[in-house]
Amino acid sequence: MSASRRSGTTDELGPDEPDGADLLAALLDGMDAALCAFDADGVVTHWNREAQRILGWSAAEAVGRQGFAGWAVRPADAEEIQERLLAAMHASGRQVHEFALVTKEGGRVLVRTQSAAVRGTDGKPAGVYCAFSEVHAQIDLERSIALSEALFEDAAWGVVLVDADLRPAVVNAHAARALGAGRTTVLGRPLGELISQGVEELEAALAHVLSEGAPPSPMEVWVTVRVPTERGERSEKGQRGAGSGSGGVRQERRCWRSGFVRLASPLAEEPVPLGVGWLFQDVTEAKQTEQEAAQLRFRAHQLHRAARAAAECEDPAEAATVHLDFALAGFADHAVVDLLVSEEPVRLVRAAATPSGPGLLVTRGALPVRYGEGHPAVQCVERAGSVRAAAASTDDEVAWAAGRQWPEGSRYALCAVLRSRGRTLGVVTFLRGGSRVRFERSDAMYAESVAALIAGAVDLAG
Repeated sequence: MSASRRSGTTDELGPDEPDGADLLAALLDGMDAALCAFDADGVVTHWNREAQRILGWSAAEAVGRQGFAGWAVRPADAEEIQERLLAAMHASGRQVHEFALVTKEGGRVLVRTQSAAVRGTDGKPAGVYCAFSEVHAQIDLERSIALSEALFEDAAWGVVLVDADLRPAVVNAHAARALGAGRTTVLGRPLGELISQGVEELEAALAHVLSEGAPPSPMEVWVTVRVPTERGERSEKGQRGAGSGSGGVRQERRCWRSGFVRLASPLAEEPVPLGVGWLFQDVTEAKQTEQEAAQLRFRAHQLHRAARAAAECEDPAEAATVHLDFALAGFADHAVVDLLVSEEPVRLVRAAATPSGPGLLVTRGALPVRYGEGHPAVQCVERAGSVRAAAASTDDEVAWAAGRQWPEGSRYALCAVLRSRGRTLGVVTFLRGGSRVRFERSDAMYAESVAALIAGAVDLAG
């Protein structure tokens, strides 16, 4: 059925070729928008398939009718709508209106119309063409555009559009700050250039989304990102940035709670992957708080277990080593106990070492240790407080541990003083290898609690 009213025929194009009206009808029917046209008297002259889809009236039923009155609008609205549409003949540019039309089944559809004048060869108004669409579809489109713009401009979480090669194609400002770079400098770069640790897990998740779809729930990814430091700001290794610019780069361990969506082209009949939408939020502080709370619970549980086990020991020296063994679990790789035999100068003797060395605390005939001046254990006695120490680098571990008479492989040390009834009895030193993290202030508090228990047992042992 033709989508237009034929005003005449012509065979100038040849007997086997469509005339101008047929070409126009084909073009109109191929449009995704609903289109109709009126002549100068308000009679419908064109009606395409999208208009039929929205309202249910076919071209044969629509073309030739006088406006929308009596079929496509309510009688009460017909005159007003007719005036609005035909007013476009005498106005410049497009006229935009919203009103309700009536479907063939009697339902109402709110549409947004764009109308403009059609002029004849003499330049005078010859009619009006009108394109219309359901308002909810237009609003959905506008909302989608507004949402996209808001995500990439104002969102309080990171948004990254990753292409099929797993490289950032679009990032918002929040994501660029999290990655430690500008919004344009990250585009097209491999994620491994932006993230030093955790990139394998992240890329595996993105590849899975591309091939299988998004996971059912968000996932938490721990990554280490390279963040430029300001001039004079200390990096992770304690070295200040050099030069007159940003000064250097520091490594930051972050936890990103991430959600993923697979993006496919809506224009293709079969889904064509365009990439992955990656949304993430930094939850590092919350995760660290959770970890610290879990760590405190575990350590309190260990101290409780140690107290119960030590209560079964008849020998106070054995009770002291029980406390030491329980404290070591999940806290350090080695522990040594040095007892004080002289305060001026500070002289210490090795009384116990675990897991290597004598397992039981030796209170008599202990082995003397020749700690040099400035040794962390000596400083601990002098200050009557905990002392933390660390090797400068991995290459210095062997010499650092040997020079302090600690087990090989030790890189981080935490010394806590043994005090009982106002007297300093010695030092307990906890040691970690290079594969673990350095001791923090919260670790010192735990070590001091363990030292108080050991000191009480040492005091009883005499």
